[in-house]
Amino acid sequence: EDEIILFEREMKEFWTKLKNIYGTEQINQTSALRDSCKESIKALSEKWSKKLKEGDLMIDKIQEYSNEILQQSQCIPENQEHLTEIKSNLNQEEEQKKNLTDSIQELKEELMKKKEIISSKNKATKERVERLCKSKVLFEERLGLEIRRIHNEQLQFIFRHIDHKDPDKPYVFTLSINEQGDYEVTSCTPPLDCIAEFQLKVRETNNFSAFVANIRKAFTALSYK
Repeated sequence: EDEIILFEREMKEFWTKLKNIYGTEQINQTSALRDSCKESIKALSEKWSKKLKEGDLMIDKIQEYSNEILQQSQCIPENQEHLTEIKSNLNQEEEQKKNLTDSIQELKEELMKKKEIISSKNKATKERVERLCKSKVLFEERLGLEIRRIHNEQLQFIFRHIDHKDPDKPYVFTLSINEQGDYEVTSCTPPLDCIAEFQLKVRETNNFSAFVANIRKAFTALSYK
């Protein structure tokens, strides 16, 4: 635009000089040429001005797209890092879930085994108690013994006719079967020093009749002291 203004000023100066030198006809022809030239220059100027504005808009748009692409490019590493973190957390949670499932399965299997062991022990204990109860009549008739089932699946053995001075005086011991399935004397009245020995022997021989007979003999020997 500055060049156009400069060009117009030079054209005016040229026209003034030309007017002073040449005649009216030549001036008119030159004036027409000048006007035509000015119109051409004006049209060309408008055209290029429009092109420049369009170029500026395109540059602004390109710059806007470039900034947007740059922002998105800057977000890619952050998103990638976040995605990696999420994947890592998912893998850890999956591993924890697997470990928890395995632990639960192990606990279930261990619980089932313990239930089976407890059930087997309970069954064996009940069978022993039942066998002892079936021997009740035999012991009562031959040894003057009364057997009672008391709490916690224990058996109470009551001997009478031991003390000749007091035939009805009771001599009592209580028997249970412990967690290992062995006979265990939990109480003895009056106390016997040899009860631990008898208990150990019945665990070794499993001869329960001899065990009861030996305790009765010990009670009898105690009555004479």
